Amino acid sequence: MRLAWFGLLIAAGLVTSGPAFADPAADEAAIRDRFAKWTGAFNARDAAGVCDLFAPDLVYSLPEVVNGTQAQLCGNLARLFKRSDLKLHYDLPDIHEMIVSGDIAVVRLTWTLTAEAKGKKDTTTEEGIDIFRRQPDGRWSIARFIAFTTSPNKALE
Repeated sequence: MRLAWFGLLIAAGLVTSGPAFADPAADEAAIRDRFAKWTGAFNARDAAGVCDLFAPDLVYSLPEVVNGTQAQLCGNLARLFKRSDLKLHYDLPDIHEMIVSGDIAVVRLTWTLTAEAKGKKDTTTEEGIDIFRRQPDGRWSIARFIAFTTSPNKALE
């Protein structure tokens, strides 16, 4: 009889200690918060804060970069932030769609960038898809993204 109770207790422990069910609303809120923190870090020229959004195994594609890595992206942004002649500002992204499924989320969005350099000021939009993956620490990070603009920002030319 004791073995039966012991077996039942073990089975009950396995059921209650298994992975928690995802909460899509909480996951979406966490991802939106990550975007807000990224935008704040970018506008403050905080390279470490900006890079915090991207997973270590990041792979991305832009019109001028194919198979970019986290190291490449973070290095490019750090160099960009050192330019005192350049003012940059991103608005919070316009999120068109967010699909959360388990530890993966796909976000279709538009970013609006205002840049000012050498007396030129221009505002452009960038379309993109970000694929988030929940990291071992529970935070959502961008593991893959693709982005493009239909017209280059004239202030950055």
